[in-house]
Amino acid sequence: MSRLGKTPINILKNVEVKVMPEKSISVKGPKGTIELGLKKGIMVEVKDSKVIVSISEKEKIPKADHGLYRALINNLIIGAGVGFKKELSLIGVGFRAAVKGKKLDLQVGFSHPTDIDIPEGIDVAVVKSVEITISGIDKQKVGHFAARVRSIKPPEPYKGKGIRYKDEYVRKKAGKSAKTK
Repeated sequence: MSRLGKTPINILKNVEVKVMPEKSISVKGPKGTIELGLKKGIMVEVKDSKVIVSISEKEKIPKADHGLYRALINNLIIGAGVGFKKELSLIGVGFRAAVKGKKLDLQVGFSHPTDIDIPEGIDVAVVKSVEITISGIDKQKVGHFAARVRSIKPPEPYKGKGIRYKDEYVRKKAGKSAKTK
């Protein structure tokens, strides 16, 4: 058995967990409801406001899957209770962002418009037109959308201009130096 998979998951206050044996798990909280389908052989039970993930002896399931499903269920509980958030910042002269309906409009130095469709279940807020906050209930969707936005104009290593995560450090390179004789 996986060491991480054996540790029980504490259920947050105001979060309700329902398990359909060997089919799916549903988590309902203040932020919303989210579901996860379970692989055959993964067993989930709720005891004393804790969720315990175990694997069936009959099925050949890798140890990694045991830990994976424990982490996924933990993310469901945190997402339904608190939610997930990624913050991006735009570094560069004239770089700005705006939310227009269901699209995120980025002005990052291109001659063409860069509009990105915001997926369902994701909230995007723009502060001071250079700070983007992406939040939602599903950790995978929030992280994927943040990575998509960052990939439009990743930070370059000479001046550091581009879209970066709020806490990301960009190591700057020295530019070309002039030859001296």
